[in-house]
Amino acid sequence: MTSIHWASEFSTLALRYGERPAVIDVEGMTTYADLFAKAAGVAHALTGAGIGPGNAVATLFRNGADAVAATFGVMMAGAVEVPINPALSAAERSYCFGVADVRLLVSGAGLAKDIGADGPAVLTIDSIKQVAIDPAVFQRVASGAPARVVFTSGTTGRPKGAVHSQIGRWTANILLRANLPFQPGAGSNVLLMTPFSHGSSLMTHAYLSSGASVTLLDGVDPPTVLGILERGECDAMFAPPTVLAKIVAAAGERKFSSLRTIFCGTAVLKPTLYARAREMFGPVVRVTYGKSEVFNPIAVLEANETESWYASGGDDACVGWPASGVEIVIRNEAGEFVAPGESGEILIRAQHLMIGYRTEAGFNPLAPDEFHDTGDLGYFDADGRLHLTGRMADVIKSGGYKVAPDEVERLLAPALQPSDVAVVGIPSDYWGEVILAAVENPPADWEERLQAVAKTMTDYKRPRLMIALDELPRNGIGKVLRGAIRADLLSRFRITGGPRPRLEPRE
Repeated sequence: MTSIHWASEFSTLALRYGERPAVIDVEGMTTYADLFAKAAGVAHALTGAGIGPGNAVATLFRNGADAVAATFGVMMAGAVEVPINPALSAAERSYCFGVADVRLLVSGAGLAKDIGADGPAVLTIDSIKQVAIDPAVFQRVASGAPARVVFTSGTTGRPKGAVHSQIGRWTANILLRANLPFQPGAGSNVLLMTPFSHGSSLMTHAYLSSGASVTLLDGVDPPTVLGILERGECDAMFAPPTVLAKIVAAAGERKFSSLRTIFCGTAVLKPTLYARAREMFGPVVRVTYGKSEVFNPIAVLEANETESWYASGGDDACVGWPASGVEIVIRNEAGEFVAPGESGEILIRAQHLMIGYRTEAGFNPLAPDEFHDTGDLGYFDADGRLHLTGRMADVIKSGGYKVAPDEVERLLAPALQPSDVAVVGIPSDYWGEVILAAVENPPADWEERLQAVAKTMTDYKRPRLMIALDELPRNGIGKVLRGAIRADLLSRFRITGGPRPRLEPRE
């Protein structure tokens, strides 16, 4: 395929599924016909403003039908979409605009008012009228041209813009649909609560390509979610562990039978949380592995396989087998590819891998057939399943040993339920790094619980410092920001005590 014509694809969907529900949000229901008519209006407005292939257009929306229409409108115009998370600060947004060389911003009037005079020109979707899609008025776009710039979560430094090609975006949608556990249809609806600027947009595209519908909520509101589940309005839900934990905690002893699948990813699903979710929803949790650099999925553990893994006593993050179109290898510290069972850095090569990064230094392309160094650590088991063991940047070097914080967190988590725990390394002259456990909104006896578990652990893996926090810092998709925990504690405390470290408040 040398070029892509998004308008033809979307025109077919609008005609085929016209009056079916497409998106349900706080404003109500939007049909396929109305959704794509609004998208066509956005595309016309962009081309009228001189936007075309290669031009970067930012989209800034809270979850809802307008976010979907804006995305599809940018695609029809052949432009490069730069989705911006509304949770970002003004400085972070400005950074993303600059790195991606954004020429125009499409947003709603409420969010657009926060864009300063030094930001890009703004096109407010509220002022755009619906128009029928006429594929003939929109040009084709080269398959290798840039289509989307997705900014990484910035857990280990300033976010980088992962640049995806037009053919990569088209291929990713086909592969995601092919890897769904069931074919969505007229009666299918998936509940999405995470920011549309990340994975929710991919699932939306996949469901709407099949004539199904999506419910888009702006964040996790447990009473609203539980009402939707009790009424059986959705048969699938995307809930990364942080979201799933909130829903499970709010539901109490209630049980639900309407969900065929809970899509779970972005962070490690701990055994204790899986057990609670299974009791509430049944064995319907499906685990996937994804990255900003590769449109989902990279690896998949179907619901029955997830059930089998946790029932077997599996206590690490098994994320399943590589998905179609994905090649995964493990490389050790010596730069050698390793056999199953041996750990190292995860490298990925895929049909829908990004074509390079945009940073403040400009665009850095990947070479043809180059592997992407994920920075994630893991191994393949004898059955060919991928297991995640942590991030290279998070590995703690304490007393001459390397410790994966994910492993320590899994050991501590059962004793601290329902509180969440994060483990980080704090610089120490004596230890190199001291292992610290930060417990979120803990129970009254949390220190005794933590100490009881620590006594059973290998000595060099034990947390030597502990602290209670009202809330663990997280990014927009729920990942705990270990770097933010470390920076906050170092700004408020200093480490004393040598072999028996203590946190002492700074004056």
